[in-house]
Amino acid sequence: MHDHTLQVALVHRPRYDDWAWAKGKLDPGEEWAPAAARETHEETGLEVRLGVPLPEARYTMLDRDGKPADKVVRYWAARVVGGHGRLVNEVDDVAWLDHRAAHDRLDYARDRDQLRALVRHHQAGTLDTWPFVVVRHAHAVGRGAWSDPDDTLRPLDGPGHARAAVLVDVLGAYAPERVVSSPSVRCVDTVAPFAAAAGLRVRTRPGLSEEGFAEDPAKAPRRVQKLLAAGRPVVLCSHGPVLPAVLDVLTPLAGDATAEDRARLAAASDAKLAKGEALVCHVAGRGAAARVVAVERHLP
Repeated sequence: MHDHTLQVALVHRPRYDDWAWAKGKLDPGEEWAPAAARETHEETGLEVRLGVPLPEARYTMLDRDGKPADKVVRYWAARVVGGHGRLVNEVDDVAWLDHRAAHDRLDYARDRDQLRALVRHHQAGTLDTWPFVVVRHAHAVGRGAWSDPDDTLRPLDGPGHARAAVLVDVLGAYAPERVVSSPSVRCVDTVAPFAAAAGLRVRTRPGLSEEGFAEDPAKAPRRVQKLLAAGRPVVLCSHGPVLPAVLDVLTPLAGDATAEDRARLAAASDAKLAKGEALVCHVAGRGAAARVVAVERHLP
């Protein structure tokens, strides 16, 4: 936004001589959100933080063999957080326009679906959001296979470390500025690779551990309230038994979210998240004014 006026970035592709949104293809094994952030950076030279999801596009095109194939494109609102802005790949111009000018310049009618959604969010005050990402630690060595009496030292297993590596790009797409975790090794090691890649420190809080939660169940919800008051993009990593108390704070804030998003948040809470899952709550405002306006689940 510029002077509180919504502006959007369109890209011009000389190969097609068209104006459209930045987009591209998934790399093998890549998840949607990291692909969106990566392709935007590759095409515009801008680093972005993904915001609320926007309507997807579905249409039929011809594949390399000339046969009809269905194509699905997923979109997010995004805010520029860095980058050099130099154009180096597939794009020869980027135009920042207000929504009316963008509507007229877009070459494809289907691209106006995302523009209309952006305008609706802007008018409702739900476009300017920050991510509150809740992560359940990845798969760890089983309790039965762990002989040390100190369960907080129980580490991730092979699949757990693999999921922690995947989370580097998943979390990076939302550009968190803070990482908070249970001090248990399996939690710290789930988010430590992302923190290292982002140049952040993992801040441990005993109240987010299973042991700390059993001692005082009020500490975890209080930590969530403090993070909401701060209003900074954050990742919080904890354990299955603790997460319902964490999500009990976030769930009542989702009254303005869609019924689908509220159901997604409720399902995640009921399941205590899957091991290695990242639940992204897009929050508008902070403190007493905080509202969860959209929800995404990134399952392993």
